[in-house]
Amino acid sequence: MVKFTKQNFFFLVGGMIIYVVDIGVDFWVASRYFCQGQYSWSILILCFRGLSSIITQIFSYEWFKNDWEGTDTGKLKLVFLVHLFHCGIFIRYWFALKYGCQAAFKQTSSRGASEADPSNFIQKQAIDAVTDISMLRVFKTFLETTPQLFLQIYILMEHGKTHFYQYAAIMMSFCGISLSMVDYQISLRKSLPDKDEFHVLSKFMYLFYKLLTITSWILSISLITLLSVRISVILLIFLWICGFTWTLKQRTTFCKSKKMEYLYRTVVGIILIFSFFNIKGRRTKVCISIYYATHTVVTLGMLFVYIFCKPSIIKEICFTIVSILTISSLVLGIIFLVVYYSHFHPTSYCRPQAYSDEVDGVVGQKDRVKTGRFQNFLMQ
Repeated sequence: MVKFTKQNFFFLVGGMIIYVVDIGVDFWVASRYFCQGQYSWSILILCFRGLSSIITQIFSYEWFKNDWEGTDTGKLKLVFLVHLFHCGIFIRYWFALKYGCQAAFKQTSSRGASEADPSNFIQKQAIDAVTDISMLRVFKTFLETTPQLFLQIYILMEHGKTHFYQYAAIMMSFCGISLSMVDYQISLRKSLPDKDEFHVLSKFMYLFYKLLTITSWILSISLITLLSVRISVILLIFLWICGFTWTLKQRTTFCKSKKMEYLYRTVVGIILIFSFFNIKGRRTKVCISIYYATHTVVTLGMLFVYIFCKPSIIKEICFTIVSILTISSLVLGIIFLVVYYSHFHPTSYCRPQAYSDEVDGVVGQKDRVKTGRFQNFLMQ
């Protein structure tokens, strides 16, 4: 069984600190915009925060209800009230810190011991608690952090005036996305049989692939929004419809109830606007190629539209810098993607017979140990 280490514990503590700081920065930035009379920006920031919090509270409570099925109803009612006041994530952090501290500092785990062994049970409790937080972070990243990054970049490009709090918001967004991606990979690897062979360099390759492609796409959408807000909104809605339709076609089975499954598919549709994720653990070479080819076509098409429709803007230094960053981020991101799947994806060095586009934890399905919620979660 995989051990929950001291490094994992300190990473968990760091993630909690960043989560709390991120909340403070959001309200600080929203208040600054409000004081300057930029009410629409302030409301949008709070809306992203509110939407993200509502959805993560719903999923968190449903997971508690599923895990505690048949237990004391009074305890579950208390948990419901805590989630109602949007503090459910702190309960999860408390459990994670409690089990994590015991697993990392007070327990020893033997690989040959059974799961019923007390020390291994604590290890599993710690890993499961951190895994749930990791999944909620993925939701938060693409429901709040990524849209806020897009909004802050658009404001900078639209108005030109820069303030310290804007840079603080952008830095926190990048930190949030980076932490979410790395934490996601760590939790995913710990839930799969080949977890011990996942190299540190692989995590960085995956991080740069995700971060660069997301950055490029956000810059592209920002440029489209500068050209026409209506076109940008139509494009985002169309992309969400495509993503949602794909989840329906994949017939995902993440949630126990139909209502929660449709909410999950709605959220995944939003995630797919910004980054590709395999939601069924199947080979994705064609899908991922189409996905990033579409991003490339839209990005290049947007730049050509600017060249022919607004030739005067090409002379502006801001547009030149953003265009270079957009193209270079896209190219580098795709390079990291190809290199990651060719040489650093676990299936490329753990199982020679596996295809490079198979997602994490799909190979050897029959021999797999039970992985809990992650088994039916976003797999890539």
